[in-house]
Amino acid sequence: MLSVLRSTFPKRGLSALKPNRLHNTSFSPRFVHTEKTGASLSSAYKARRDSWYNPTVLVLGFIPIFTFALGTWQLQRLQWKIALIDELEEKLRREPILLPKRVNLSVVPEFIFRRVVLRGRWDHKRSMLLGPRVRDGTHGYHVITPLIRSDGSTVLVDRGFVSKDFAENYVRGEEGEVQFLGMLRTSHTRNNFTPDNRPEEGKWYWADVDAMAEYAGGEHAYVQPVYIEEIFDGHAGEAASRLNKGIPLGRSATVDVRNAHMSYVVTWYSLSAFTAVMLGRLVLKRRAQNRARPLPR
Repeated sequence: MLSVLRSTFPKRGLSALKPNRLHNTSFSPRFVHTEKTGASLSSAYKARRDSWYNPTVLVLGFIPIFTFALGTWQLQRLQWKIALIDELEEKLRREPILLPKRVNLSVVPEFIFRRVVLRGRWDHKRSMLLGPRVRDGTHGYHVITPLIRSDGSTVLVDRGFVSKDFAENYVRGEEGEVQFLGMLRTSHTRNNFTPDNRPEEGKWYWADVDAMAEYAGGEHAYVQPVYIEEIFDGHAGEAASRLNKGIPLGRSATVDVRNAHMSYVVTWYSLSAFTAVMLGRLVLKRRAQNRARPLPR
């Protein structure tokens, strides 16, 4: 019998038949592995860290800088525009001048908003309606009429506003020689929404001085591309009377240069501050998330 057992189990394997306290204890190989490698896991475990280089962080980091630069640029534009308006108002307060017979067109931009004294007779048959325009809630047009000056040259004069009801039969004015005060201006700036002028149909949507001068006769008729706005310095009652009678109403002697740069400055700086706060909150949140976390239990 003993020989059979020896042939069945090796010499060392007989010990497996003896009671053993270790074999009577239930355990899992998983715990044995944990006991052996627990220290290394504790030292190697690290919490997942959020990357700083992702689209959200990059965009929020770029926007405050970009909008702050735009706000600074608009602040510089504001200072430039204020200086320009002051310069134009100073020109407007100067004494009126007389236009020479042949105006040097290259220096006209330097004399914008300068008051000029004009004398001559109206060329009504070549008048143009510029518009539509709106004045104090009334729809109408501006009347552009060539003025044949006493020296024989001709310039273009914006006589002023007439309501739509009088656009075709407005009061033409005196047939003889007239004298009035006006302001030198240049061609209007056309935006993307302004249609093309159609001179052949008598439709003028923006003041293209060169095209208007050509329409009024051009160089062979001594028409110069010089644009002047007639000044009206009467009171409000007289202005209403002229509008009701269909008499073109000139403009007041004021500088009408648009200045909206302050609103742009406030907008861009506010956006810069808002996005900078968002960026700061994101940075604090990421720092809190990237701190060492305890091992999961």
